[in-house]
Amino acid sequence: MPAKTTWKDIPPVPTAQEFLDIVLSRTQRRLPTQIRAGFKISRIRGFYTRKVKFTQETFSEKLGGIQQSFPVLNDIHPFHRDLLNTLYDADHFKVALGQVSTAKHLIESISRDYVRLLKYAQSLFQCKQLKRAALGRMATILKRLKDPLLYLDQVRQHLGRLPSIDPNTRTLLICGYPNVGKSSFLKSVTRADVEVQPYAFTTKSLYVGHLDYKYLKFQCIDTPGILDHPLDEMNTIEMQSITAIAHLRSAILYFMDLSEQCGYTVQAQINLYKSIKPLFSNKLVFIVVNKIDIKKPEDLEPELQAELQSLLKSGEVEMLQLSCNTQEGVQAVKNAACERLLAERVAQKLKAGTTSTGGVGGRLGEVMARIHVAQPMNGVVRETFIPEGAKTMKKYDKSDPERRKLARDVQDENGGAGVYNVDMRADYLLADPSWKYDKVPEIYDGKNVYDFVDPDIEAKLQALEEEEERLEAEGYYDSESDIDDEEEEEILQKAEIIREKHALIRNEARMKKSLKNQAIIPRKMQKKSLSALDDHLDKLGHDTRKIVARAREQADTRGRSMTRSRAGTEASDAMDIDSMTPRERLRSQSRPRDVPATNRRTDGLGVAAMGAASKTEKMAKLAQRKSNRMAKAGEADRHIGTAMPKHLFAGKRGMGKTSRR
Repeated sequence: MPAKTTWKDIPPVPTAQEFLDIVLSRTQRRLPTQIRAGFKISRIRGFYTRKVKFTQETFSEKLGGIQQSFPVLNDIHPFHRDLLNTLYDADHFKVALGQVSTAKHLIESISRDYVRLLKYAQSLFQCKQLKRAALGRMATILKRLKDPLLYLDQVRQHLGRLPSIDPNTRTLLICGYPNVGKSSFLKSVTRADVEVQPYAFTTKSLYVGHLDYKYLKFQCIDTPGILDHPLDEMNTIEMQSITAIAHLRSAILYFMDLSEQCGYTVQAQINLYKSIKPLFSNKLVFIVVNKIDIKKPEDLEPELQAELQSLLKSGEVEMLQLSCNTQEGVQAVKNAACERLLAERVAQKLKAGTTSTGGVGGRLGEVMARIHVAQPMNGVVRETFIPEGAKTMKKYDKSDPERRKLARDVQDENGGAGVYNVDMRADYLLADPSWKYDKVPEIYDGKNVYDFVDPDIEAKLQALEEEEERLEAEGYYDSESDIDDEEEEEILQKAEIIREKHALIRNEARMKKSLKNQAIIPRKMQKKSLSALDDHLDKLGHDTRKIVARAREQADTRGRSMTRSRAGTEASDAMDIDSMTPRERLRSQSRPRDVPATNRRTDGLGVAAMGAASKTEKMAKLAQRKSNRMAKAGEADRHIGTAMPKHLFAGKRGMGKTSRR
């Protein structure tokens, strides 16, 4: 996850009074506001418990949001952590966030205690007083957060104004004494809107500009000027520069003014370099001499020149010269610094990780371990082979009349692009060059369809037809059959029947498939009548008299007997016996064990009695209709009107019209 470099999206922190207004108005809007002493005590308790809980949850949500929105100092980059400590005092910042967290826990504790007390309240008055006490204590705790909330909002505003600095990207860091031309260089190489004035400490905070080099983005940071005194005597402005130099992986551009127009001597600038040199460890360092249009290093006294050269003796420090006034050498300094920084970053990435075999850096070692350079066997050295044609080939020169002809020259000779079409077939590699321009394209081994066609196919076909006619004329196909004509005719008829049956089965299956959204009943669940079974078996040539007689006999036996066998039940479910009466058919059907054999409401009643029973049921329903209309359970039920109409007592009214009431 990339490090966060800007905090402009931190939401505003409300004051204590605004906080209270937000929470209490939200509680009032979201929850019912009407309660009456006539309600059940459980309902009254629930009403005030919801008030207390909802208020506490809103407080916790808002305070937790404030905690989450601010950066955690232990989780951010050391540069940002020290910068925050320099600007806002990390201890004060932590204390303010800790007070917010403590207030959140205290409010949750108050809510738990008062919800426990509300559980045992005995009246509306007790519940209301407990609710007031709970909300009052929460409000008191929040009022004590007045100063921390104000401080956090000021920190939020300042954090939003900080420049967006990425500590891990390619960075050029400009440092040095005040008024030596740092901001002028930043303005020359980037589009940063930085103030440039002819007096010291014009830059009071970090400024960031961005520049491109070799299609890569670099950030260039202008730091406030530093004076040569101990670290504990530096002010907030200077400490910003020290923090950036110490923590950012960057190329350091230490600016010097040899003309001393900045107000500080060359010796003082050299001493400052030596003082902050420990912060430059493991970084690229450039000493940039500015204002060379006024004074160059060659114009210095010998002692100062020798001391200045002593800073470069280590070989790691490079001196660059420029003049921001005349723009002389500005781009050269930028290019040199960016080039060295790119090379250094690539070398660091290759050396990253633990050392592997051969003392090579981790990542480079992994790559080298995967590469295998094959050598010829027996130590034979194989020289690189270059064809003679490539060695003797003359360099192409468009003005030479004897130059070799290119495809572009052929195109220009034949009308140019859009008129001339390149001959793609000229480079085909086929066994026979004459195949290149065949009308039918090649499909296999340089051959096409026509190459596989026998040129004598028509003559051979004519010979076969003549031979066939001769054999028919000689009676070659006429042979006596061993099968009698009647038997052969019967076989042909049966074959025809079988073909018709197959066709019917296929059509039936096709019809079933066409039923897209209709349920298809399984074959074993479909009911078949005995007459349909008789017709089907008769068509197949079976004698069905015994089968029909046995089925009717079993049906009669089932109708008279109370015990039904499993096989008899399945046979009864599978077919409908034509000769049974409706009552017998009903009695013969299978039923679950827990269902009685007869309907007690109608069993034993004649037709007239059943009609009277139906009439009695209708009269009973008519008599009950009036009670149903009045929403009564019965005649003795008393009707109580609504004591509290819902639209008057259930919550607040909305924004609509009230004329209907």
